[in-house]
Amino acid sequence: MHIVTVFHSGYGHTRKLAEAFHLGLKQDERVTAALVEIDENGDITDGQWALLDEADAIIFGSPTYMGMASWQFKKFADASSKRWSEDKWRNKVAGGFTNSASMNGDKHSTLHYFFTLASQHGMLWANMGMKTANSKDAQRDDINYVGAFVGLMAQSPADADTSEAPGKGDLATAGEYAKRVIEVTAQWCS
Repeated sequence: MHIVTVFHSGYGHTRKLAEAFHLGLKQDERVTAALVEIDENGDITDGQWALLDEADAIIFGSPTYMGMASWQFKKFADASSKRWSEDKWRNKVAGGFTNSASMNGDKHSTLHYFFTLASQHGMLWANMGMKTANSKDAQRDDINYVGAFVGLMAQSPADADTSEAPGKGDLATAGEYAKRVIEVTAQWCS
C-alpha cells in the first residue's frame, strides 16, 4: 500500500503532527509512505502531484485558521480539480487531520472540508475508528483526548513552540490514526 500525506503547516505544529502520523504508517512493513508539504505559496511540485496520483490513500492535513483550513491548503485543493475532472483520485482512501491553538477552535469545519473534498473526488473516508478519552480520570496526554471521530484533531497553544506542542497524547493519537488508515486501506485495496 502506498499512502501519501499532503499537508500545510504555518508554524510547524501541523508538520509535527504529520510526521507523527507518517511515523505510524512506517511501522507497518506493508506500507510505503510519503510526506508532501504544501509550501508557503500553496504549491506542490509536479513530482508531488504524481505521488498523490499513484497513492492508494491520500491523507489531508492543515492547521485550522479562523475556522477553516489554511488558504495554502485551499489553493492546493482548488488545484486538485484537474484530478477531479480525470477521476484520478476516485476510489482512493482519504482521511484528514488538523491542529489549532484552541481546544475546539472549530476544527470540525476543517475536517468536514477535507471530507467534502474527498467526497467530490469519489474517495472513501477513513474515520478515527476509536473511542475518546472522556471519563473523569482522562488526562490531556491520553489517546484521542480532544475527542474526534471524523478525523484527527490536535491542539497546540498559540504561545507554544514545536518542542512543546502538539503534546504526547495528540502525537500518540496520530500514530493510532495511522493504524486505522492502514486497516481501511488494506481492506479496500484487497
